[in-house]
Amino acid sequence: MTRAISTAVFARSLVKRAPVNRTPVEPRPLYVRAGAARIDEIPLTAADGTRLALTRIRADERPRPAVLLLHGHTTSADMFVLPETRNLVDVLLDHGYEAWMLDWRGSCRLPYNESAARYTFDDVALYDIPAAVTHIKNAIGQQPLSVVAHCMGALTLSLSMTAGLVPGLAGVVAQGVFLTPKLIDRARLRMTLGGELLRRRIDHLPVDFRKVGLRSRYALLFALAAKGAECPDPTCQFLHNNAWGVGASLYVHANLHPRTHDRLAELFGAAPLWILPHLRRIEFARSVVRWNTNDHRYRALPDNALDHADRIDCPVLLVSGSDNQLWGESNKLCHQILATRQPQLGVRYLEIPNYGHLDTFLGRGAAVDVFGPILDFLDETCLLDRYHHPAQLDPPNGGGGHFSRGQGPR
Repeated sequence: MTRAISTAVFARSLVKRAPVNRTPVEPRPLYVRAGAARIDEIPLTAADGTRLALTRIRADERPRPAVLLLHGHTTSADMFVLPETRNLVDVLLDHGYEAWMLDWRGSCRLPYNESAARYTFDDVALYDIPAAVTHIKNAIGQQPLSVVAHCMGALTLSLSMTAGLVPGLAGVVAQGVFLTPKLIDRARLRMTLGGELLRRRIDHLPVDFRKVGLRSRYALLFALAAKGAECPDPTCQFLHNNAWGVGASLYVHANLHPRTHDRLAELFGAAPLWILPHLRRIEFARSVVRWNTNDHRYRALPDNALDHADRIDCPVLLVSGSDNQLWGESNKLCHQILATRQPQLGVRYLEIPNYGHLDTFLGRGAAVDVFGPILDFLDETCLLDRYHHPAQLDPPNGGGGHFSRGQGPR
């Protein structure tokens, strides 16, 4: 059942711990800005019984090209609808698209990262993303569907695509990482050594110091993150100065709006450590590889996604900030490899100067610096898909604070 929401939802609620992944869950509300857009929250259940969350945002009832937005691990669909900035959904609606946002099982709007319902990235690729794509295609009919994916959302999408589970997309934008994950050196070393030690003692790493306090077993990790940090906020230190204890940084600090900075503990959830073995296997292989190699339920997934890149059947734009202090030059490497091995794909690479990782979406200037090239790519690929150009549609009215492409608050 779909329910329309006509006003913004600002209430936050705690999600109850789910003992197994088939337990019905209610995702916590989104933070969205009030306006003329229609927002539909759609319950979605993956084929393995896991309850997910799908959100559709559109200006009106007219048929429009659709864009599915996939968040990164431990974030959520909130990252695409920041009310304090001109966000990606604002831009898509103004330019004739409708937006769909999937909260897959790694979302902080869902309880699975802190529950006994353990999963791997295989589950996201096999169950979550195909379920969302199928639902959206049934809803939009012959309209083209594109995907904009961030971090682990993009990585798991690559596994779905090379398995042939999501054919017929108009185009894909993958930010940060895609088929060739390569962590920066210090993050790789700390994940290998420190991650294994931590995993034997704790299940997950929280990011909100207010919920754990000085007497918790996590206090030392927050203390280490604070070392040498310029920002006094403990959550920011944990994410920017020493992300999840592996020495990475998730954004360029100066690129965040002050309100976004204050909301970091809401925008990020706990990181499960039991998923580290799969992440290590992926990173060591320099490719997206399947974890469940001996489980027949996952036989549809390739053992190594890069070896099956020829199954990708749509244009791909690889995006990365020039100062990505998590995945480094992973997408640049991916572009070089695919240009050599699969030149027929015509994969492109775009580097955004003075941006890091998450600030390509969360940054207060992203509407100016990042979203324009993404829109150009989406427009072009929709034309190649032989459908009408979104620019032929009248932009929606009454959404509040609309800007033309290349404009927006900094």
